[in-house]
Amino acid sequence: MEVILSVIISEFSDFNDLSEFIILVVRLLMAILLGGLLGLERQQSGKAAGVRTHMLVCMGAALFVLIPQQAGISDSEMSRVIQGVIAGIGFLCAGSIITGKDDQAATGLTTAAGIWFTAAIGIAVGLGREQTAVLCTLLAWLVLYVVPFFSRSISNKKAALSKPKKDRSDT
Repeated sequence: MEVILSVIISEFSDFNDLSEFIILVVRLLMAILLGGLLGLERQQSGKAAGVRTHMLVCMGAALFVLIPQQAGISDSEMSRVIQGVIAGIGFLCAGSIITGKDDQAATGLTTAAGIWFTAAIGIAVGLGREQTAVLCTLLAWLVLYVVPFFSRSISNKKAALSKPKKDRSDT
């Protein structure tokens, strides 16, 4: 029984000390928060990839970086890990893009870009670049939330200008 207990304890000894555990918890919670902020906007816009998807993508990307860091891999090996995360997220993003019948209309591009960007934020958090991750989240939120107001305004003005005026002789 003592052997079994010692094996179980050794299997659950990922952390060398309490500070390592706290770093992991803080970074994963930060990834959940930042991913959730971006996902909230997508969900409010009625998109399929909402809060939970963005939280999981951000936290997953952070975890894919945190685990190799715990194992002590080199910078060149970390570069390959990041490349793998980016490629893997690309497949998820591709699934969110739908092309129309005429092959000219594609929907889901902004959602795909948001998922991709959320993964990048997760990587930044996982690498301990929290300030960069927060700044990028705020900038992405501006793009997703504020820019549509301007683009709608421009579209409405274009539509008003292109609308044919009534001929006065018809009245």
